Amino acid sequence: MYSVNDTVLYGGLGLCRIMEVSEKNLRGKTLEYYVLKPLSDEKSTIFVPVNNETATANLRPVLSMEEIQDLIRTMPDETSIWIDDEAVRRGEYQKILETGDRKELIRLIKTLYLRRKSQKEKGKELHLTDRRFLREAEKMLHEEFAHVLNLRLEEVVPFILEQVQVEDKKEA
Repeated sequence: MYSVNDTVLYGGLGLCRIMEVSEKNLRGKTLEYYVLKPLSDEKSTIFVPVNNETATANLRPVLSMEEIQDLIRTMPDETSIWIDDEAVRRGEYQKILETGDRKELIRLIKTLYLRRKSQKEKGKELHLTDRRFLREAEKMLHEEFAHVLNLRLEEVVPFILEQVQVEDKKEA
């Protein structure tokens, strides 16, 4: 069970703070809820029933600094998950965003970076839908990394690149 002031990830919405655990009476039934505030949108409020396994399955603890560093170390070895069929690709990439699985987000970001580079070399742009997936995946991952590592959002990518280069030098 989570506590008030815990920072958690909630589905594809990203980082949220648990503001309170309260009871609400709906249709004559009293239920206990986590009251979440997304860190990126303080005006929003999300109510998650504490005893609803489907809803609480979308709540995940924030990664530790060590877990983030382990993820960064694996980034160069991640393989592309490009799917040629646009409808299938859209469905699969949407699932990744909905689950918020960090390893899959990294694979998605790397795939779309490589695709963008390939398209640019051909004088083309990344498809609009793929740009949206890239933007959303980066936002989710970068917000969590920035929060845990105590960085500003714009410092996340340089930090990752620096860590990857350090690892490359160790292996050389």
